[in-house]
Amino acid sequence: MYYRTEILPRLMRYWAHACLLLLAGCQDRPADYYPGYVEADYVRLASPLSGTLAHSYLVRGAKVEAGAPAFVLEQDSERAARLEAEARLARAQAALADLEKGKRPPELAVVQAQLAQAQAALALSRAALEREVKLQKSGFVSPARLDELRAATRRDDERVRELQAQLTVARLGARRDAVQAAREDVRAAQAQLDQANWKLAQKTVKAPLAATVADVLYREGELVPAGAPVVSLLAPNYLRARFFVPERQLGAIKPGAEMRLQCDGCAAPVAARVSYIAREAEYTAPLIYSQESRANLVFLIEATPYGPGADTLHPGLPLEVRPAQERR
Repeated sequence: MYYRTEILPRLMRYWAHACLLLLAGCQDRPADYYPGYVEADYVRLASPLSGTLAHSYLVRGAKVEAGAPAFVLEQDSERAARLEAEARLARAQAALADLEKGKRPPELAVVQAQLAQAQAALALSRAALEREVKLQKSGFVSPARLDELRAATRRDDERVRELQAQLTVARLGARRDAVQAAREDVRAAQAQLDQANWKLAQKTVKAPLAATVADVLYREGELVPAGAPVVSLLAPNYLRARFFVPERQLGAIKPGAEMRLQCDGCAAPVAARVSYIAREAEYTAPLIYSQESRANLVFLIEATPYGPGADTLHPGLPLEVRPAQERR
């Protein structure tokens, strides 16, 4: 990969410089083409997580469609983390549901039975009190006995009120703050599950675009560090022509200008559009800018190929670049 991305462009650049200097030294008029070469930006597929390469679906030189699986790293740890997150979420959801629905029916039945007993005792106390009041008017019951019966009636009445309140509370859920805390626990558990799913998904990498497999950097069974490229893809849209223009002819080329690329074996010139012009010269003479030394100044220009034949270009291929309006 280092040779392909670093050394080869340098060699092609030196070749283009040598061509310009040779053409300038052998003839007085400018050359009818600009020497250049094809360069590419590679799409390197990697996972943000480390792991052993479990399976690689691609081989060097193969065509791959967008969305096709590229490689899979081992996922045992991520699957276990997802199961744990799912269990935590289920537990939090169950706790929230328990707080929202109040006590169980058997527990409510116990309170209802106690309330019925208290109501019966209250009815009995009231009946006894009424009976003793009638007897007291006839002089058969002492005032102390009436006070005792009135106290018993008030006691049974308060017992009924107490059990009615307990039954109302038993039918309610937990307090608002406790319910809100349980809901936050559910949200936290859901976030953990989402994170576990994301990590599991990152262990399976797919091709983001249709391209050609330029290189496969790891083999199955090897440990892949986090962020290390496993597959390098070459997409036609990421090809560009790099050529060099002498200082005297630089003013005639503007961004967006149409160019024609010619290579050995190309059936027809390939159209390209200028996308970048270097701000500084690629080669500067060691002396002052005399008329002779300015002839050695060249500027790097990049053009994006498009249209018929653009997908036939290969990185490192030497080019002859001409403006579109000129003919060879």
